[in-house]
Amino acid sequence: MPEQSQWEQQAANLLKAELKRKGVTYAQLVERLADIGISEKEVNVANKLSRGKFSAAFMLQCLKAIGVQHFSLD
Repeated sequence: MPEQSQWEQQAANLLKAELKRKGVTYAQLVERLADIGISEKEVNVANKLSRGKFSAAFMLQCLKAIGVQHFSLD
C-alpha cells in the first residue's frame, strides 16, 4: 500500500481535529452528512480519514455538517 503523502496526512489530521473539537464521532458525522443530503457509511468515513484519501468536496461537506464556520490551516 502506498504511503500517505504529507498533504493527505495533514488533511486527515485537520478534519479529525475539527471532529474532536466539536465532539463528533464518525457515526454522528454520518448522521449529520445525511441531514445535508450526503449518503456515507461509517466504515467508509473511517477508511477515508484513516487513509487521508478524500476529496476537497468531502472535507467541505464534513466541515459544513459539523457546523464549522471558520477554519484555520495553522
